[in-house]
Amino acid sequence: MSLLRLLFNIAWFVLGGFVMGLAWWLAGLLCFISIIGIPFGRACFVIGEMAFWPFGQESVNRKHLTGNEDLGTGSLGLIGNVIWFLFFGIWLAIGHLAHALACFVTIIGIPFAIQHIKLALLSLTPIGQTVVTKPV
Repeated sequence: MSLLRLLFNIAWFVLGGFVMGLAWWLAGLLCFISIIGIPFGRACFVIGEMAFWPFGQESVNRKHLTGNEDLGTGSLGLIGNVIWFLFFGIWLAIGHLAHALACFVTIIGIPFAIQHIKLALLSLTPIGQTVVTKPV
């Protein structure tokens, strides 16, 4: 990991990433209450880890990454994303957008705001997505 990426991740964690990462993990714990919610909960923990340390990571569609369609990237994934949006997605997106607005106040906060916007978009439809590390 490059030094700049590490510094940005530490600053991110201290200035709001910790809160949003915990929000993702809380959503994951709530999803684990039912058997049907377990795939949603797993996605929450993966994306929650990205919410803690977003610099150097990105989300990609699993179908584009593997070339194969699975349950999350097909029609069941679409239904899952609609259910997700209604229960958790909108609230996580609002949280990320609120943090993004706070970060856009200063020039130094712009990279952090951009990461919050990426995570807000991901929070709307996380089913069928996976997190990968960007090459240095």
